[in-house]
Amino acid sequence: MSLAVSKRVQRVKPSPTVALTGRVAQLKAEGKDIIGLGAGEPDFDTPAHIADAGVEAIRGGFTRYTPVEGNADLKDAIIAKFKRENGLDYTRAQILVSSGAKQTIFNLVLAVVDPGDEVVIPAPYWVSYPDMVLLADGVPVMPYAGPEQHYKLAPEQLEAAITPKTRLVILNSPSNPTGAAYTRAELRALGEVLMRHPQIIVCPDDMYEHIYWADEPFCTLASVCPELYDRTVTVNGVSKAYAMTGWRIGYCGGPVEIVTAMATIQSQSSSNASSIAQKAAVTALNAGQECVREMTAHFKKRHDFVVEGLNKLPGVSCLPGAGTFYAFAHIERAMEIVSAKDDTAFCEYLLNHAGVAVVPGSGFGAPGHMRLSFACSMQTLEEALRRMDKALRAAQEA
Repeated sequence: MSLAVSKRVQRVKPSPTVALTGRVAQLKAEGKDIIGLGAGEPDFDTPAHIADAGVEAIRGGFTRYTPVEGNADLKDAIIAKFKRENGLDYTRAQILVSSGAKQTIFNLVLAVVDPGDEVVIPAPYWVSYPDMVLLADGVPVMPYAGPEQHYKLAPEQLEAAITPKTRLVILNSPSNPTGAAYTRAELRALGEVLMRHPQIIVCPDDMYEHIYWADEPFCTLASVCPELYDRTVTVNGVSKAYAMTGWRIGYCGGPVEIVTAMATIQSQSSSNASSIAQKAAVTALNAGQECVREMTAHFKKRHDFVVEGLNKLPGVSCLPGAGTFYAFAHIERAMEIVSAKDDTAFCEYLLNHAGVAVVPGSGFGAPGHMRLSFACSMQTLEEALRRMDKALRAAQEA
């Protein structure tokens, strides 16, 4: 007898990036020689001074519950970070610490979206955004910005996507999966659209703020458009910049009433984030940032190498990104070379014929693309590109 699950969970699908990581692990366990370029996490160890802070927390007995919304010293470190790096002023009541920025955004969606409410999510998007909205009984609205506009939403597209039912807009910059980042002028133009719609809450997802190398300094929406400060929930975390994915610390700053509602939801789900990880995050935010700059310099070198290599592959084109550790390549001509009916079939071809695992672009709302992570060694990337080139040229000559 099969047991029924809720209609809510039937509306969503497992994360394709997580599923690919699991599949690669299984294939490796079976003895297959697979290069996995799906996982979105740095290959560096957590910097020693941050890890040491976690060890000290354990040895010091900081292993009990903290306040649901986060410990005071971490809140203060987040407040200082927002002020120092983004020019944003928050109080402790405006800060929420969660078990990763994914939970932060999920809290926000549940806190503000009622059944039938619409959430604008520019495509290409991070895979979890639409499913979070569906779990809240909301409606994801996903205007597409393709390579011809460097994967960045235009103001007129945003305006066209907004209806009286629009409740939330999520903006991820630099973007997972594309690496594209909005300039100050581009954010201002989007902000001016949002100013005309006072019912809309805005969520800038700045998770990749520090893995960034564009000429113009990074900026976030609330600092560019202070007029939107009172309805902007700015999300960030320590996972990517500090190689702390497993520590699970995300955070946000926003209006007291929304942050309080998010904390209420969190109190009935996970309660507080790990007390030990919170102590490590305090050190990450307050200590010197040289470790971040060093890791970002490595990511930039890998980015340049991978983008150049992808553009040499038959039928593949890839725009350079402004940050993150992902390359997002257009593969429609390559799909024709291997007679793949869609990007999923193409990525399956690479897995079977090249032993390289990448994520189909359709999972990010961008069919005809593939995403690969370059958060691995140059030696691994060289071999992955060599294998893909060999497989595609063999298909081309067949």
